[in-house]
Amino acid sequence: MLTFRTVSTFNCSKTYRNRKDIKFIVIHYTGMQSKRVSILRLQSLRHKVSCHYLIDRKGKAIRMVEDNKIAWHAGKSKWRNIKNLNTYSIGIELVNKGHRLGFEDFTSPQINKLIKICSHLRKKYNIKQSNILGHSDIAPLRKKDPGEKFPWKKMSRKRLGIWYPKLNQKFKNLSEKKTRILFFKNLYKIGYRYFNKKKSNKKNDKLIVKAFQRRFEQNNVTGEINHKTLEISHFLAKY
Repeated sequence: MLTFRTVSTFNCSKTYRNRKDIKFIVIHYTGMQSKRVSILRLQSLRHKVSCHYLIDRKGKAIRMVEDNKIAWHAGKSKWRNIKNLNTYSIGIELVNKGHRLGFEDFTSPQINKLIKICSHLRKKYNIKQSNILGHSDIAPLRKKDPGEKFPWKKMSRKRLGIWYPKLNQKFKNLSEKKTRILFFKNLYKIGYRYFNKKKSNKKNDKLIVKAFQRRFEQNNVTGEINHKTLEISHFLAKY
């Protein structure tokens, strides 16, 4: 049985939500200098952000908001046909300085505790494997977390998030335009939003491609759609 130290925050809904509304788990990093500073931010009435659980680098977990209340962790977000995922998700923060302050590897105790919590939540609320997401999946124009150092492949072995097998899809040589159209059609089927499938926006497109690569092609976060990026998207679109 999981037990948690509780550190409360007022940055959450005052009313309770139905159990059936909990459909997603969203994983974040804190992006702050330390655990102490992170907790202060998550309690700050001025910043108005929070999470359900925070896991420090030693693998110790804190519950900040009860599951049946809405924590303010996702912000403006979309996944498939759902907007503003706060209402439908549980947010988990991992203590990590993040891209801005010196991105660190996540620790083994931290990830092991995350796996235990996510496995518990997935079973308790009947959450689909494909509905375990990163903040950058649901807000790719704004967010980078949990970032390219997060072990999504390891998580997928525990049925916590999707991954792909060794691939050998053969594509004909496609023009840049056709490659872009096919890739973003695949992303739309997977669940990503904030783009037009037919009309390019170079700045936004690059941010969305990077978000996809931070999760599925972590050694190649370029924002460019290469063959492997397209291949991965094609497989996952059939998931």
